[in-house]
Amino acid sequence: MGEYSFKAAMQLYLNKSRIKGDIQALQIDEVWEKIMGKTVARYTDKLQIFGDKLIITTNVAPLKQELKYQKEKIIQRVNEALGQKVINEVVIQ
Repeated sequence: MGEYSFKAAMQLYLNKSRIKGDIQALQIDEVWEKIMGKTVARYTDKLQIFGDKLIITTNVAPLKQELKYQKEKIIQRVNEALGQKVINEVVIQ
């Protein structure tokens, strides 16, 4: 049986676990203001990950429209912040 560092073992566990998306959403939530700005962060109600989709929830109609135009940029910024390709699609609610 091979030996793993704690970090490698946790990564293997998370990759097979159902909580992977929740942990990644928390990681995104931590850097959301930094990558999207204070105004966007203030009016973003919720961030969730299902598979490779980032679900962004906001009740501010103008912000919804702006985020729809920035989907590709959001994908790029989030993946850069996490250091890996996690998000392939953004859904605005």
